Amino acid sequence: MPAKEATARIKINRLLEASGWRFFDDARGPANVSLEPKVKLTRTQVDAFGDNFEATSNGYIDFLLHDEHGFPLAVLEAKSEDKNPLVVKLQ
Repeated sequence: MPAKEATARIKINRLLEASGWRFFDDARGPANVSLEPKVKLTRTQVDAFGDNFEATSNGYIDFLLHDEHGFPLAVLEAKSEDKNPLVVKLQ
């Protein structure tokens, strides 16, 4: 991983923790952030989201945030600050 992306991940970790997200189980509850989980969506799952999603296969995401029931809520991708976010939006 390039140094700039690693720096971005450290920054994101701190911001998530400051916002109450948990990387580890604690007294408040189970962890609600997964780091680099391997993900796979089936065509049926993608179709259920509508026409705006491309077909996808196995891949990794940087951060997966879970709701209070453990279901996926949001995906975060870490990139160095010098990258234009629109350049990597299809990832």
